[in-house]
Amino acid sequence: MRVLVVEDDHALADVIARGLRFDALAVDLAFDGREALEKVAITAYDVLVLDRDLPEVHGDDVCQEVAARGAGERILMLTASGGLDDRVRGLEIGADDYLPKPFAMTELVARVRALGRRVPSVLPPRFEFGDLVVDVPKRHVSRSGRSISLTRKEFGVLEVLAGSAGQVVSSEELLEKVWDEHTDPFTNAVRITVMTLRRKLGEPAIIETVVGVGYRLLEEGS
Repeated sequence: MRVLVVEDDHALADVIARGLRFDALAVDLAFDGREALEKVAITAYDVLVLDRDLPEVHGDDVCQEVAARGAGERILMLTASGGLDDRVRGLEIGADDYLPKPFAMTELVARVRALGRRVPSVLPPRFEFGDLVVDVPKRHVSRSGRSISLTRKEFGVLEVLAGSAGQVVSSEELLEKVWDEHTDPFTNAVRITVMTLRRKLGEPAIIETVVGVGYRLLEEGS
C-alpha cells in the first residue's frame, strides 16, 4: 500500500512515516499543501494522511481537490481541532476518516489499514492462496502450517502479489507500491527481495518469474 503523509511538522511527519513503514507500508512525505497536490498528480496513492492546518494550500482545499479528482485515494484527516463541527466539516469536503491530535500511533496505523481495504486494489485483511496464509493486520505468514518470518519489504511484496489474484505484477509496480519516492528507479531491490522471499516461502516454488514482464503467485506451486 502506498501512503502520502502531509504534515508541516517535520518531527511529527517523521514519526508517522516510521510507524507506517514499520507496518510494511510505502510512505512518501509532503510538508505543505502545494507539495501534496504536486505529488498526488504524479503518483497513485492508496491513502493520504492529511494534516488540516497546512501552509501554502490549506488542508481543506487539498482534501476537496483530491476528492474531486475521483482517483480513489482515501483521506484520513488529522487536526488539533477535535470538535464535532470540525469532524463534520472534514467529512463533508471529502475526507473518509478523521483523527484528532494527539493520537496513538497504533490507532493511526489501524485506521490507515482500514481505509486501504476500501481501495479496490488493496488486499483484504486475511487471505489464503493455496497452502499460503497471510494475516495482514498481524503481519503473520504461514505455509502448510509453517510460520514464516519476513522482512517488511518481503511482506510488502507478498501482499501486492497476493492482491493481484494470480495476475502478473511488474517490477515497476512493486517498486511503486512497496518502496518510496527516494528509491533509485534503477535499483535491483525488487529482484533481490523476490529472490529472498521465494527462498523463505520454500518448495514447491510459489512465485513465478515471467521473463520480461514481472512476477505472479502460483496457487499450486510449480
